[in-house]
Amino acid sequence: MNKRFLLTSALALGLSWGTFAQNPVQVKYANTITADDLKEYLTFLASDEMRGRDTGSPEGLIAANYLADFYKELGLTGPVDGSYFQQVPLVSSKFEKVTLKVGKTNLVENEDFVFTGDGDMKKAAKTDLVFLGLVNDENLAKVDVTGKLVGIWAVGERSNGLINKVMDAGAAGVVIVSMEGQANFDRIANRYKSLAGRGRIGFEREISQRPVFMVSSDKMGELFGTPVEELKEAAKSNPESIKSQKASYLVQKSVTPVEAYNVMGFLEGTDKKDEVLVISSHYDHVGVSSTGEIFNGADDDGSGTVSVMEIAQAFATAAKEGHRPRRSILFLNVTGEEKGLLGSQYYSENPIFPIENTVNNINIDMVGRIDYEYQNAENKDYVYVIGSEMLSTDLKKINEYNNITYTDLILDYRYDAEDDPNRFYYRSDHYNFAKFNIPVIFFFNGVHDDYHQVTDTVDKIEFPLMTKRAHLIFHTAWDLANREKRTRVDGTNTRGER
Repeated sequence: MNKRFLLTSALALGLSWGTFAQNPVQVKYANTITADDLKEYLTFLASDEMRGRDTGSPEGLIAANYLADFYKELGLTGPVDGSYFQQVPLVSSKFEKVTLKVGKTNLVENEDFVFTGDGDMKKAAKTDLVFLGLVNDENLAKVDVTGKLVGIWAVGERSNGLINKVMDAGAAGVVIVSMEGQANFDRIANRYKSLAGRGRIGFEREISQRPVFMVSSDKMGELFGTPVEELKEAAKSNPESIKSQKASYLVQKSVTPVEAYNVMGFLEGTDKKDEVLVISSHYDHVGVSSTGEIFNGADDDGSGTVSVMEIAQAFATAAKEGHRPRRSILFLNVTGEEKGLLGSQYYSENPIFPIENTVNNINIDMVGRIDYEYQNAENKDYVYVIGSEMLSTDLKKINEYNNITYTDLILDYRYDAEDDPNRFYYRSDHYNFAKFNIPVIFFFNGVHDDYHQVTDTVDKIEFPLMTKRAHLIFHTAWDLANREKRTRVDGTNTRGER
């Protein structure tokens, strides 16, 4: 970090160079965050007995009660009429039967295709599969999609809007290619297969007849009897040259309620207690595969969850010893992140405290490992920081100030680019706060070979580094909770729909 730049940033925040001296009170309570405690909590939450903490599972409820009991023991308040739980009204939508036949070929679900749409039918529908290729007005003028299954080519594009456009044009459903290469598709199909039979968890909505079948580029070529390269060329400007195929499909669905909760502990502030800092993580993971393999979720996001626990313990201890924060702090562990950021969506749309009084969200999702980029680096003391300067010119500077003062980690911003192909900004719970113009900061360690694998286990966690990251987050939170003015919202949310 260039100290001249940092001094300029400090002065912009009304700080002086002398304020870079460490605050011994902060250091005292930061040091209550230890590797031993983090390991103890994580060893429980990511144990085989917790069976991957799937949303709505018995083990997910055990995890929720474990967190609530922890906050109660710390002396934090249950802010939901005395309760530590906010019920999230989720349902499980299970597609009991999905079939797709093109020509004489019966395709196999989660091998030849993945069903990503919606629908519920009493009997199979018969129609034609036509090729549209790229979704634009020119191609739609050349191909009659009314009442048909429509093959679209959406590699490198956000597909939801394209599907909507085709359905609005009268299509009965969509067969989509969104990635090239059989290996890429197989990874997605294997994920769906491992989760088969459990149903999709989400908020209850009116069923829409919107059948969407994802296939590989190779499979799309097979369905139309056309080499892939020829199909890609036709997709651009002459989709009508590809011969249509007879097709039939069936979608049958059932919906059942799911018991799921956000868990929260509340620490009331002093003179600025109506303003609330939210520190969040998700405590759910993806459960158990269809073959019984356990996705322990030690890094994702056991690491973030136990970091929130330790940070809560540090603040609660400080409060008991006369160092209560000026602003209130809500320690929030959400459910359903792995199902689509559901718990944080529900909280942000149904907040326990007025959303306009929420000054910041600090979100912690995967902070226990070293990723591909740093695995061979000489200095592995890093953390990725995402979203910190989009809505506020203050937040990034405050975090950097606390880092250089207390922890000296490498703050890596590579995934904060708006065109980041990984789209990490859109993939964790801070997103649902930022959409309400709340300045957010997301701490992340990047991906590794064990990401969303059954090998994401406690023995792989880098506890000393995880502790250092938790110290930085604590110091930044302390600063945000105690500074005279809340961080300005002087930026624009340039990152819209997921």
